[in-house]
Amino acid sequence: MSKRDYYDVLGVSKSASKDEIKKAYRKLSKKYHPDINKESDADEKFKEVKEAYEVLSDEQKRAHYDQFGHTDPNQGFGGGDFGGGFGGFEDIFNTFFGGGGGRRRDPNAPRQGADLQYTMTLKFEEAVFGKETEIEIPREETCDTCGGSGAKPGTKPETCKHCQGSGQLNVEQNTPFGRIVNRRSCPYCEGTGKEIKHKCTTCSGSGMVQKRRKITVKIPAGVDDGQQLRVAGKGEPGINGGPQGDLYIVFHIRTHEFFERDGDDIYCEMPITFVQASLGDEIEVPTLHGKVKLKIPAGTQTGTRFRLKGKGVPNVRGYGTGDQHVIVRIMTPTKLTDKQKDLLREFADVSGQTPLGEHEESFFSKVKRAFKGD
Repeated sequence: MSKRDYYDVLGVSKSASKDEIKKAYRKLSKKYHPDINKESDADEKFKEVKEAYEVLSDEQKRAHYDQFGHTDPNQGFGGGDFGGGFGGFEDIFNTFFGGGGGRRRDPNAPRQGADLQYTMTLKFEEAVFGKETEIEIPREETCDTCGGSGAKPGTKPETCKHCQGSGQLNVEQNTPFGRIVNRRSCPYCEGTGKEIKHKCTTCSGSGMVQKRRKITVKIPAGVDDGQQLRVAGKGEPGINGGPQGDLYIVFHIRTHEFFERDGDDIYCEMPITFVQASLGDEIEVPTLHGKVKLKIPAGTQTGTRFRLKGKGVPNVRGYGTGDQHVIVRIMTPTKLTDKQKDLLREFADVSGQTPLGEHEESFFSKVKRAFKGD
């Protein structure tokens, strides 16, 4: 039975990014994990997904697969095609000059675990003042049943009989230059030098299982929308004793019904009356740090901005605190009593202003005359 295309297995396009490939792998590995999916073919699908990811997540393996597919270009020689039996010039060069050892990734070498990303939604005030909270994240961890060996309890990985534990095989080839020996990674043990004959039933031989872990996170004051916090060593565990990956928390900040934020500064609008704007007054203004008094000078115009120093957002890097800017808006009354109207007419008369009702007709008369050419 021929193998399925690795891109089809993961359900991604051939131009998929590393993140897209990783996301697809995580989704499918959870779906077909034998501990979760009890269908008869779940184990085979899980292995198929894992194999596809191991190839497409490695740049060199992916490039090799994109060029040759499942066919190994290094198998055999002949058929009248000079290039048909080689893996290319690099294989010949490596054979004669002993190259390739430095480029080959040691499967038993320690490697850092994968990084994780978590999106956290915060209230406006929580982002301003920070908080300590507990989150729960899914991540791969060492299997408790087998201790990460992948072997069934009571058994252990055995030395690969194909490569005698070296992790490499010597493959002889007939070439136009004679018989040469090419050293390659052992496909039976994937270069580890170990074979697992009796796989752990909990992790299916991978040595890793999916778990949900609770982590306490201290969010600094002043974080803004879209910023991220790195929590070192809280990603997935390392491989072969390597260090753990990191956890990156990306923040999404909810909007506030009254305040708006621009960097470390806060903006808000305060309504005042015509009388307050004309005669001046002292009003009470809400801030994130509590209510404060603000003096409105006589003759203040709508749109005037006042600054409340230090009443903004603490800088997330500790460089002081921003300011709050208060923009006043003069509210025009919509419903007036007869007495209020009389008082306004009296005010207009004292001020030498023509009441609107009296000059309105004169104004339209002027417009009318303009059109008639009078």
